[in-house]
Amino acid sequence: MLKASPLRSRWITLGFSCLLSAVFGFSSNAVEPTNAVVPAPASVSTNEAAASRFPCPDKLVANYSAMRVSKPLVIDGKLNEPEWKACTWSPRFVDILSGGKTIHDTKAAVLWDDDYLYVGFKIEEPFVHAKFTEHNSPIYYDNDVEMFIAGRDSYYEFEINAFNTSYEVFFIWNDAYEKGGFSQAPEFKKDQVTPFNGVGFTNHPRGGRVGAFKWTFPGKKTAVFVDGTVNKDDDRDRGWTVELALPWKGMEWLAKADERSLPPKNGDIWRMDFSRFNQYKEAAPAADSGGWVWTPHRVWDSHVPECFAKVRFLTNSVRTMRLLPRGQEEPPVRRTAPATNSLPTRKSADGSKAQ
Repeated sequence: MLKASPLRSRWITLGFSCLLSAVFGFSSNAVEPTNAVVPAPASVSTNEAAASRFPCPDKLVANYSAMRVSKPLVIDGKLNEPEWKACTWSPRFVDILSGGKTIHDTKAAVLWDDDYLYVGFKIEEPFVHAKFTEHNSPIYYDNDVEMFIAGRDSYYEFEINAFNTSYEVFFIWNDAYEKGGFSQAPEFKKDQVTPFNGVGFTNHPRGGRVGAFKWTFPGKKTAVFVDGTVNKDDDRDRGWTVELALPWKGMEWLAKADERSLPPKNGDIWRMDFSRFNQYKEAAPAADSGGWVWTPHRVWDSHVPECFAKVRFLTNSVRTMRLLPRGQEEPPVRRTAPATNSLPTRKSADGSKAQ
């Protein structure tokens, strides 16, 4: 999560928080914002700005095709299965503001099956650092990678550091909180959510939202593999990799508003964001904001679903997709009953357990 400074955080102005508390009756525990200046957004042409109510023109938003796997992946963080090697990876991440080249390489990829959404990150880093080891610690003060998944009326934020420590929040747009049934769910009751209005893009056309900062994605599996040594700068590291498995059944609230199929049907599109944030910047004259993304937002804010990549889910198998003639698809895969046995817990290279 970004913060209103050259680094990042989730600080929210007390004035806006109090206003929403008064109007909607939400509890508020917002924190006084810092006095640091939000980095200026990269310039966008007059024509592009006029054509969009959002900082990222739609024509510049990335498109990606996620292919199926024929068997469950082992979540150990290593990304060494044939499926990860055969799938298409994103281009090198670019600066969130300018879209410019970044000093280190970062890539992401998506796979899926009937039970799970799989996400992989490859993070080049000569000096791997991490501090936090407790779940929902402020990972945004570490070097981290982040992922967002958006439904029509809500979205999910996930962050993880090199110690395999994660931070997660479930956000709901104010205009859907009551009519979408969220207010009736115990995990989203008014005493469980906090007003939130974005970071650098605080005039979103849809208005504000609330965040369930104690919400945890049910059944998620995470793992990190470090190719090097954490917090040891007398040697050079190659980097670290992240592997995630998120059960489709945990996305019911994201899918509810427009009755999306879980798992997706062939051709379904979900909006997803993939990013990396560092506690350092490349030396001048490079214009490094410290935030790197798959598709640039052109504003210092990750909370703009209209800037998320468009991920199209295909029923083609990742290991045969490239062997089919252009435009030809495999026959639909017969749905199988959900697996009853969980994958084994494994340890990553630094000894932390895969969750």
